[in-house]
Amino acid sequence: MSVSDCIIVPLDVPSELEAIALIEKLPQVTFWKVGLELFVSSGPSILKILNDRQKRIFLDLKFHDIPNTIAGACAAAARYGVDLITIHATCGKEGLQHAQSAMQTSAEQAGLPVPKLIAITLLTSISSRSLAFELKIPLELPEYALHMALLAQASGLSGAVCSPQEVAQLRQSCGDDFTLVCPGVRPTWAEVGDQKRVMTPAAALKAGANYLVVGRPITAADDPVRAFDRICEELS
Repeated sequence: MSVSDCIIVPLDVPSELEAIALIEKLPQVTFWKVGLELFVSSGPSILKILNDRQKRIFLDLKFHDIPNTIAGACAAAARYGVDLITIHATCGKEGLQHAQSAMQTSAEQAGLPVPKLIAITLLTSISSRSLAFELKIPLELPEYALHMALLAQASGLSGAVCSPQEVAQLRQSCGDDFTLVCPGVRPTWAEVGDQKRVMTPAAALKAGANYLVVGRPITAADDPVRAFDRICEELS
């Protein structure tokens, strides 16, 4: 896998037309993330557009519901021909297992590759203080993120989403075959924004990340092409 293939760029735009414009502006990007804003706005048509252009797709809808509902949602999502699908680890073991099983069965019945179902350990906008005082979770943040990742792994999931600050510990505990996706990645020359737990792309990969989600440093740059190329150069 080349350096550029490990960078996932979010299509965090409000419309399909804006998404297409960004895809065309950055033809060298091979892996795109479709999140809630764009999917709610455009529906699955944006996924067909990406598939037609032979792009890899990270469908980041962060499913969270009761086991039966989450299984149905993952079964439907598996038929879109995407590569990664997210679910909150806080669905619990039963929900995670139902989701994984339903997704695998659905993809195989459709004759499609089975997507990787990856668990959200903790949103990167949540700080240690928020975890303790707002969510009332008595664990330290790294311990909580590790617990969620291990729960996902024990439930049969392929990987987890975590902050780059937790990725080294998760890699050591979960092994080399567990896919780790890191948002909250910011080059030294980019603004942090609303992310609380950040790291540079090179440091995140060195710590054990498989994929880096890099959004605004690329998409909000004056020259998105140059920004993407600059990150790739820094990782080479």
